[in-house]
Amino acid sequence: MANEFLTLPEAGRFVLANATLPAILVKGFAAPAREGLVSADLVIADGKIEAILPHGSAPVDLPKADLRDGMVWPCFVDMHTHLDKGHFWDRRPNPDGTFMGALENVRADRLANWSAEDMRARMEFALKSAYAHGTKLIRTHLDSIPPQEDISFPLFSEMRAEWKGRIDLQAVALLPLEAVLDEKAFGGIVSTAKKHGGLLGGATRILPDFEKILDTLFRAAADNGLDIDLHVDETEEREVLTLEAIADTKLRLGFTGAVTVGHCCSLARQDEETAKRVVDKVAKAGISVVSLPMCNMYLQDRHAGRTPRWRGVTLFHELTAAGVKVAVSSDNTRDPFYAYGDLDAVEVFREAVRILHLDHPLSEAARVVTSTPAEILGRPDVGVITEGAPADLVLLSARRWSEFLSRPQADRIVMRNGKGIDRRLPDYRDLDPILDK
Repeated sequence: MANEFLTLPEAGRFVLANATLPAILVKGFAAPAREGLVSADLVIADGKIEAILPHGSAPVDLPKADLRDGMVWPCFVDMHTHLDKGHFWDRRPNPDGTFMGALENVRADRLANWSAEDMRARMEFALKSAYAHGTKLIRTHLDSIPPQEDISFPLFSEMRAEWKGRIDLQAVALLPLEAVLDEKAFGGIVSTAKKHGGLLGGATRILPDFEKILDTLFRAAADNGLDIDLHVDETEEREVLTLEAIADTKLRLGFTGAVTVGHCCSLARQDEETAKRVVDKVAKAGISVVSLPMCNMYLQDRHAGRTPRWRGVTLFHELTAAGVKVAVSSDNTRDPFYAYGDLDAVEVFREAVRILHLDHPLSEAARVVTSTPAEILGRPDVGVITEGAPADLVLLSARRWSEFLSRPQADRIVMRNGKGIDRRLPDYRDLDPILDK
């Protein structure tokens, strides 16, 4: 495969020469680093990374693609998305861009339109986009307000099978937490999630019997061998801080499954003493955190006629310093919760660096859309460059961080099993049959 900056050899064994790699993503290889970047040659054979060699030392008799110091990344991980919601903005926009407007318009569209046929078309479009951009592993939350889960989860299982080998898929039952105390409804959701290899989730907020709800949720997860992934404190309101209760519950019950929390916006609104106390509890409980910087900047602190005063993101640096695994992800795409986006991890990374100040230095930043979310999702084999692994790589003409972060890298090459894929994106017109209603 060729594009304007590089031609890949038509050979079963070849060299990616003069490559620049994010050092934090390379396993079993060390070289002098400059701002977290190292130079190397990669030998690709039979669809795998055969060797990672010092710059200029690859066998001279092999076909070669000279990257001219261009970057090579592993394929990306998008650990918090909503494939069921994506790409219906044109059918049901959010007229004021607020969180309540998003909730109301998603609910209306779900009740009116979310058949298996409708969701399949939108999910397929999203997966084609993510694949073309270089993503290999996705976790999606699926609205599970009865009876929607009986449509969404069987469809998800079909899509997971169809996309096997291209994008690995995980799913979380995003349920209304009030339903946890409805034994019949909650039992049905737990059964459905378990049947389809999913997780339990929901969006926390201040509710009557909240401690009982959390206990019931955690005990059901433990009894059924399920992990938990929650939307947490997606608000600017300081008094909403359910994250601490989640950490307390996990510690008190001795829950041994994985717990992930997304958003945690209100944590950044707390005084220093409160913030430190909660961050320390999250670290002690072994909870992982995913920040959604694009969606949260879009929704949070939005008030008509007033400029936003804060960025809407969580305490990324403080959580990282405490030893918490923290990643970033896409979240919603072209729906009432976020009007834009294309499940492009390069865009997510670029915006996260700017919004969260992941730069100066940038030496560890590359992990937030690769190795760290892969570890959180239980797939440490993904998001790293290591000998013996599949040659699932993203090749970029950018040589240094400033070049990478200044352009969208539209000329990237995505390699899967050592071969370049067709990177043509789906046409928005493909969605016209379901949106023109």
